Amino acid sequence: MTGRQQPSSPRPSRRTQAARVVCTLAAGASLVTGCGVLPGNPGGSREPVTVMTWAPEGTGATNMPGMPAMAKAYARWVNAAGGIDGHELRVLTCNERNTSAGAADCARLAADKDVTAVVGSYSQHGNAFMAPLEAAGIPYLGGYGITEREFSSFVSYPVNGGQASLLAGNGIQLGGECDRVSIVRPDTITGDAMPELLNSGLSKGQGKSDSGGGKAKDIRAAEDATDYFDSAQKARENAATAADGCVTAVLGDRTETFFDSYRRLPDDGGTVRISSVLGSVGQPLVDRTGGSKGVFEGAYVTGWYPEAEDPAWQPMRDVIRKHAFGDDSIDPADPGVQTTWIAFTALKSVIESVGKDTISSGTLSHALDKGAKVDTGGLTPTLRWRYEDMLGSPGYPRIVNSEVTFQVVREGRLVSLRDGFVDVRGTLSDAGRSA
Repeated sequence: MTGRQQPSSPRPSRRTQAARVVCTLAAGASLVTGCGVLPGNPGGSREPVTVMTWAPEGTGATNMPGMPAMAKAYARWVNAAGGIDGHELRVLTCNERNTSAGAADCARLAADKDVTAVVGSYSQHGNAFMAPLEAAGIPYLGGYGITEREFSSFVSYPVNGGQASLLAGNGIQLGGECDRVSIVRPDTITGDAMPELLNSGLSKGQGKSDSGGGKAKDIRAAEDATDYFDSAQKARENAATAADGCVTAVLGDRTETFFDSYRRLPDDGGTVRISSVLGSVGQPLVDRTGGSKGVFEGAYVTGWYPEAEDPAWQPMRDVIRKHAFGDDSIDPADPGVQTTWIAFTALKSVIESVGKDTISSGTLSHALDKGAKVDTGGLTPTLRWRYEDMLGSPGYPRIVNSEVTFQVVREGRLVSLRDGFVDVRGTLSDAGRSA
């Protein structure tokens, strides 16, 4: 499926101009500012493995500082135990600044530094960063899943079903509970795909939603707005025309701002229920907004992974406690942090399966393409990226994990609404065909 030509020798280093890029390198218990390399090879005869993790930080829209911070903590942890199969893990981080130029700069820097992979990263600008990675043959392992290119590019190896599976799952979750649905989403290219995915899920629900033949009211909103009163009013007015109306908002970091505006609407008697997806709403946001007495009490939330208190997350929590050095940007309930943990778990598993002294980007890609298996300890199904493992839908061909979880806020805590995972493979296939 990939048509990739495996390189016979390491790629030559390339020089790039990336003035807007900020990067650091973590190895073992050390943190070296800048983009230099650490001397020596404490792992013995095996060569170090250098990867990159990027995410937006300090921007006016969605920020994911916990992802590069988690990558650094993971490197400290694994190197303290002798590395990955004897390979010292070196992690470069890059601030892609929520711009296409920043994303492209990070990708070109990854090529310039000849990294083995880009791991556990976040960017909304798939078209900007994927082309440089494809040209350099660098695998993109376990990205957050916010762009369609992450599920179509031959160098991408996703660990979840991305934003697409969350929206499809949210539709299924709401389809059995809501007579009429409004979706508030960013007025961006990424946002444009959201209503169709939600609608595909609504049609697969239990048939309760009657909003325009099972379709949600699409309400566009500025991604970086400071007030969403008008959007909130439109969304609730539409939902309130039915006995059981629902408003779902998927605005990343600005979801909190939206629901603050929603909270300030005149009291409607509680007839409309609210909803979102993990990444837009999480336990920290529920806590900040009043817990059981806040706006999110009773809200439906769709996620990729088990609830944050699930015992399967304990190994990650132990690493954060011992190796994050009190970095408060790492929240174990943050799906970005969780995705980075799973992505590095996959990296470790695949490198161990290779068993070679040198791990190049071509070596890693070959192992992934030929069926390396990754057990994430129950956080996802077993991950594998062979052609036959992929969804194959025209819109999302490279999805290998199409399972989501249904959660609800009860007494101020995000808890499972039902046991186990819900597979949205069929819903994504339908949405992909209509895309």
